[in-house]
Amino acid sequence: MIRPACDKDILDILEIYNEAIINSTAVYDYLPVTLENRLSWFKERMEDDYPVLVFEVANRVVGFSTYGSFRSKPAYQFTVEHSVFVHKDFRGRKIGYQLMKALLEKAESRDVAVMIGCIDADNKESIRLHEKLGFSFSGLIQRAGFKFGRYLDVVFYQYNLKGPER
Repeated sequence: MIRPACDKDILDILEIYNEAIINSTAVYDYLPVTLENRLSWFKERMEDDYPVLVFEVANRVVGFSTYGSFRSKPAYQFTVEHSVFVHKDFRGRKIGYQLMKALLEKAESRDVAVMIGCIDADNKESIRLHEKLGFSFSGLIQRAGFKFGRYLDVVFYQYNLKGPER
């Protein structure tokens, strides 16, 4: 089941996010974040009216997706950057795909014009997911990050939505 996140979901979100930090290049942080960090992050998302969606299996959150501002300048107000994470034990079950579809629907209903995905260039699964959803390649930044003792390239993918007329 996909639904909006609530306070009780934060511990599951924290676990999923920290696993990605520790074991992958899906997040370019080095250290796990604290519960206080995720609570603050969630509060800011709610105050800024950005969606946080969760995928629930047997009363347990096993994935989440969200988007937020792409850049802080006013002209970027209709462009957002998204995130999607799935618990390591639930990957390969199309949960990320379903979360992204739901997030795109939310974005469309909120007059978003462009959704951006910034993906580690070696993350072929995420790239395939984005391409399957209709995202198009927008660019490559070489050596954008450094993690696990090596430089990392990132690719940008974008999805064009209708957006507001004015």
